Amino acid sequence: MENAALYLALIGLLSLMCQWAAWRVHLPAILPLLIVGLIAGPVTGWLNPDAILGELLFPLVSLSVAVILFEGSLTLNYEDLRGHGRTVIRLITWGVIITGVIGTVAAWWLLNMPLEIAAVLGGLLVVTGPTVVIPLLQTLRAKANLSQILRWEGILVDPVGALLAVLIYEFVALGQENGAASHTVLLFGQTVGLGFGLGALGGWLWGLILRHHWLPQRLHNFGTLMIMLTLFAGSNALFEESGLLTVTVMGIWLANMRGIPVRPIIEFKETLTVLLVSGLFILLAARISTEQLMTLNAPAWIFLGVLMFVARPITVWICTIGTELHWREKALLAWLSPRGIVAAAVASLFAIKLEKAGVEGAEMLVPITFLVIIGTVVIQSLLSKPIVKALKVNEPDPTGFLILGANPVARAIASELMTMGWTVRLTDTSWDAVQEARMAGLPVYYGNPLSEHATQHLELTGIGRLLPLSPYRELNNLAALHFEHVLGHGNVFRLAEESGKHAKRQQDRALGHLPRLFSDDATFAKLASLVANGAEIRVAKMTDNFGLEEYRSIHDARLMPLFCIAANGRLRVAHTDAALAPKPGERVVSLIYANSPEMQPGEREERAREEQRVAPTRSDSSNPGRLPS
Repeated sequence: MENAALYLALIGLLSLMCQWAAWRVHLPAILPLLIVGLIAGPVTGWLNPDAILGELLFPLVSLSVAVILFEGSLTLNYEDLRGHGRTVIRLITWGVIITGVIGTVAAWWLLNMPLEIAAVLGGLLVVTGPTVVIPLLQTLRAKANLSQILRWEGILVDPVGALLAVLIYEFVALGQENGAASHTVLLFGQTVGLGFGLGALGGWLWGLILRHHWLPQRLHNFGTLMIMLTLFAGSNALFEESGLLTVTVMGIWLANMRGIPVRPIIEFKETLTVLLVSGLFILLAARISTEQLMTLNAPAWIFLGVLMFVARPITVWICTIGTELHWREKALLAWLSPRGIVAAAVASLFAIKLEKAGVEGAEMLVPITFLVIIGTVVIQSLLSKPIVKALKVNEPDPTGFLILGANPVARAIASELMTMGWTVRLTDTSWDAVQEARMAGLPVYYGNPLSEHATQHLELTGIGRLLPLSPYRELNNLAALHFEHVLGHGNVFRLAEESGKHAKRQQDRALGHLPRLFSDDATFAKLASLVANGAEIRVAKMTDNFGLEEYRSIHDARLMPLFCIAANGRLRVAHTDAALAPKPGERVVSLIYANSPEMQPGEREERAREEQRVAPTRSDSSNPGRLPS
């Protein structure tokens, strides 16, 4: 096709616009991608993927799906699986089987699909996926236990469901080619054996290379991608259809092999997956013909209703037997099950392969899958908020703190907030700092808070404000811009710049609408120096005769107010856009600088007695209370 490069560039631009739109409206990116693809393809006829890519379309889809499944399987850590309760384990094991069986029967009965194709469709539609679940959870503010269950189900069911779908597909594909049941079972066993064996062997050998650093660090990501794709293609060459199983097993093996630096690989694959998925879904949606769209009649919509209102409630009811969940909580779990990227990608690949093989009913896989994706995402996005409120399973407005950094400054402030009863979570890329925070009993996320991995694994339940306390200026600024969109204006602050006027002007241009945290001169260098030299965080109660200025005078202005706690328990953060202005009866949390070395011991004791007399601290307060989180 002429101007193929222009078409591909425009697809990339459309992908970027769809990702941006999804970010702005807090929706899964898959929804605008599919809608744009449908408009560009069957609706307007502007985009014809087969004409643009020709014979390269099938290899491109195959390799893209391999990357998506491999990236998902890298997140399936057995420790995570064991750490999230019976309900999650049941949902990703028995729940997958129950949903798959009900979906298979419904597709066979309602859509008149051959049983083999119905089984493939039923296996495909068991996955939800974090890319669709997490954006919904961020807007719902459901109870923490429900958010945890839904989030971890979405993360863990991707590789589990994909593995089930691949196994079903391989059995069906081999059966179509070979006919005899006994021969099909034998070939299926050989395919599964090769997939598991080659995937485990490849994962183990490549894990040894990564563990012993036999390859330079800068080549780890590139090398992992090339080895994975080579194993995928080689496995398919040895035994048709075994490649997807091979790369899925390889990813799971690497994720659970000790001493393997998987996190940088995951972050690299996330970037690659965004690139591939964005363009891929526009292309795949554009391939749907108007004839296929016409098949989405009443039975197809009834099939969607069966998945949402029969399969999911039955699955949740069985998987929550014997748990302490209230019926209201079970109802929300039964409602939320949007389908996502893995279902669409694998359905498209399977459809292309089965259509080439002339399998009856294969042409229905993609339109039905896309109908389920769009239907579940749109319906549940629109109705979930009122349903959460009606069921009364929503959390109060989040008032906790996400603290960027796990350094001594961040740990000191987090410890004080946690002692007073607020939810806190620290995040840092320094392993040593993370370990120190964990030793202090502080909840912490290890990794880049702006990564896709953080989007899936950084727990923000109860978190309503961001305190950027990292030593890295750019990270503080980028995090402020990122989390302002998540947490809302007025809940995100910027840290004062410690460099020259040019850097300050740059920050003002980008973040001028955000208030500076604590004060105009509260740079990270100043805070770190004060804490390192013995500064302490103290809480003092203001009275009619003793306000903030009197409190400052006791310490010769060696005091930096951090927070103010009102009588009703609400907390205000000190910042530059508004004076803290504590009222009588309110408590001020401050950073008190260490006594100067020139001060005599007797003078220090006198200052301490004076502060204790006029400004009782939290430990002396008769009713400090546990503040709401």
